[in-house]
Order: sequence, then C-alpha cells, then structure tokens
Amino acid sequence: MARYVASVRTPLSQSDAFSYMADITHFVEWDPGVKQARRVSGDGPGVGAAYDLTVQSGGTTVMRYEITEYEPPRRVLLVACTSLLTSVDEIRVEADGTGATVTYDAELTLNGLLRLFDPLLRIAFRRIGDRAAAGLRRVLSTPPVVR
Repeated sequence: MARYVASVRTPLSQSDAFSYMADITHFVEWDPGVKQARRVSGDGPGVGAAYDLTVQSGGTTVMRYEITEYEPPRRVLLVACTSLLTSVDEIRVEADGTGATVTYDAELTLNGLLRLFDPLLRIAFRRIGDRAAAGLRRVLSTPPVVR
C-alpha cells in the first residue's frame, strides 16, 4: 500500500473550497497526472456520482472513480478499482479562520500478487503526490477557483 497526504491552506471559504474539490472534473487543473476528467453518472457531486479520469503513469489508463461518501462541506470519499489497483481518496475541508484547510489523503493498493511491488509503488507514488500537491497549492492559493 502507498499513501500520500497533503494539506493546503486556502483563502477560500470552507463551502467554496469544498465545492471546488468535490467536483472531480477539476482534478485536471491541479493534478498533472490527470489528463482528462469527465462525469459519467450522477447530476453533480454526490454519492453515486462517477467520473472517468484518464491518468498518465507510464502509460495512459482510465480509472472510474465513484463518490461513496459525501458530507458537504467537510468530506468526500472516492474509490476506484481496476484489475491492477485500488485507489481510495479522501478529501477533507475544514474552516480555518478566514479561509479553509484542504487535506487530500490518497491510498493506492496493488491487487493480488502485485502487492509484492508495494515498495516500488510507494516510491513512485511519493513523486506523483508531490506534483499533485504543488498543483493543489497553486490553484487553492489564488481565488477565485469556484466556477
């Protein structure tokens, strides 16, 4: 299992930061590994909404993320499963004085016998996470990001 956690302070209100982060189509704006994101079910963020994210990591893969828990304006839980791996991503947003703190907590688990390669996955995921965290800091530090 590989895990990456990043917290970013933003001048956005908790509600605005949550609205931005809960719309998974925004991932392309801050995560350089996400090349395309589109909602494939649901009429907006919420439990049961699903998004296809085209991710690049070695090759290009489409991962379907489903929102399994949705607690506005505080928390969203996303899960994606492929034959190779399972990704569980939690977004938490807490009011913080005049703004908010956004915490992105991502956990990747290789499936089956691939788990033998978890040490290598941890190394690669750290680099991927660092790039995504830098993008998240960039978009959340310069309002307005809410459209």
